This record gives sequence, C-alpha cells and structure tokens, in this order.
Amino acid sequence: MFGLTSQIVRSSRSVCSNITEGYRKRQYEKHFKSNLSDADSENSETQLWIEFAVACDYISEEKKTDLMNKSQEIGKLINYMINNPNKFGLYY
Repeated sequence: MFGLTSQIVRSSRSVCSNITEGYRKRQYEKHFKSNLSDADSENSETQLWIEFAVACDYISEEKKTDLMNKSQEIGKLINYMINNPNKFGLYY
C-alpha cells in the first residue's frame, strides 16, 4: 500500500509542478506545450494508480469515481491550455 500511495503522490504532484514550470516559461510556446503535455501524462498516470488502488481494495468505487472525475476535469483544463497557448503566453 505504501508503494502505491507513494506513486499516486508523486504523479499527482508532478502534474502541478509541470504546469508551474511551463507557465514560468510561457514566453516559449513549444516549451509551454511540452510541459503541459508532461502534466497531462502524469495526470493519466495518476488515473492508472487510482485504478490499481481499487483493484487492491484500498479505495472504494465511490472514491474512485470522485477522484477520476476530478482528474478528468484537470485533464480537460490542461488540454484547453495546450490548445489555446496564446491565452496564457507572452508570444511576440
């Protein structure tokens, strides 16, 4: 259980850190999108670990549904940022 918890914490924190890193370098569109893509990948990894948590009976289906809904909403926001970088960047 510790290993799975550690993986969930690591991947979910990585979502935030990749968004932050990309935003700080948002004047470079490709760098911005690259970091957002990494954030999206980490978000998907978090979803995988949530699935494992259910399979191992560490969390309930109800908790899984709640967490997956939140993760999917985060994914939508990240993809909006990827598809609309001009709304977040300082492109010259």
